[in-house]
Amino acid sequence: MKYLRDYYEILGVNKDANENEIKKAYRSLAKKYHPDLNPDNKEEAEQKFKEASAAYEILSDPEKRSRYDRFGHAGVDPQAGSGDFGGFSDIFDDIFDIFGGGFGGSTSGAKRRGPTRGSDLRYNLNLDFRDAVFGVEKEIQIRKTEKCSSCSGTGAKNGTEKEVCPNCNGKGEVRYAQQTPFGQFVRVGTCDKCGGTGEIIKEKCNVCNGSGKEVKDKKIKVKVPAGVDNDSVISIRGEGESGNSGGPSGDLYVYITVKEDPIFKRDRNDLFLNIPISFAQATLGTEIQVPTLEGIEKFDIPEGTQTGSRFKIKNKGVPNVRGVGRGDLYFTVDVKVPTDLSEKQRELLLQFAEESGEDLKEHKKGFFKKVKDAFN
Repeated sequence: MKYLRDYYEILGVNKDANENEIKKAYRSLAKKYHPDLNPDNKEEAEQKFKEASAAYEILSDPEKRSRYDRFGHAGVDPQAGSGDFGGFSDIFDDIFDIFGGGFGGSTSGAKRRGPTRGSDLRYNLNLDFRDAVFGVEKEIQIRKTEKCSSCSGTGAKNGTEKEVCPNCNGKGEVRYAQQTPFGQFVRVGTCDKCGGTGEIIKEKCNVCNGSGKEVKDKKIKVKVPAGVDNDSVISIRGEGESGNSGGPSGDLYVYITVKEDPIFKRDRNDLFLNIPISFAQATLGTEIQVPTLEGIEKFDIPEGTQTGSRFKIKNKGVPNVRGVGRGDLYFTVDVKVPTDLSEKQRELLLQFAEESGEDLKEHKKGFFKKVKDAFN
């Protein structure tokens, strides 16, 4: 198993580093390890250069950085930054400008003409409480770019093919000689005729107008595992935007939002609810019916239960999203004090108080005496 270094460690920044600090750290490493600046140790420099570029690609993107902070390397594309550095042109330009431009082994045209991965897509999915608890399969519809169905992504009209660019002879780059006080420098730039692809299309596809892509509405089935909660993310490989020049498609990330339930409150994998019981039930004890996710569960309330008492029913909570174990259900009893007593009920309660040796008037006097003493 290949060990993947922490991206923050690679760039030498703290986890709370801001955008400017991350960019500054990457600039420094990119200049230090650029392969053309390390001819005596090119292989090692190139490896460190790629490693720094991969870290910068993730940490410079707020969404990818958020997934990395939550899930580590598993939360981001394992191929991100593995060889395509086209997203860092602003930093590379700074490096090239320092040395007058034009390194022999690396050209902007070559970088642009290679296959590039498509962008990721995000979809927000709202779920009912019980669908999130037990899992469900949902069909969603997204709008995305895909390979053109007419030209199969070539961009050329059916029956025709792309041709080699006559301006750059298929290299995707052109070289410009620049005279300076220090001598002549050769600067390499992207071919403006083919855009760095090395090919031109004389007869464009009628459907995609030469882009090789078309926008489509696509229905996708999403399997939601049991136990997901707010901010859970489901990744679906290859369902993002189409790649360029034969590159792979991006991924689709489905972000979960769960509706609240009128009965149950959730905290991770445990469930909570309140159940009202009568004064007599609390005093004498009774069997009550407790609602659970699967139905009604009978539970014995002991004698003398006080309001606010909490009880637990094991393994009646939410299944663990990883498929192992299940939370518990907790319910709190709320003892309802009777109001609007009849004369007979009042008389019986007074008899109960007398039988218990409780003097209601004396209790009232004693309380106010304590209040008076506290102020004195």
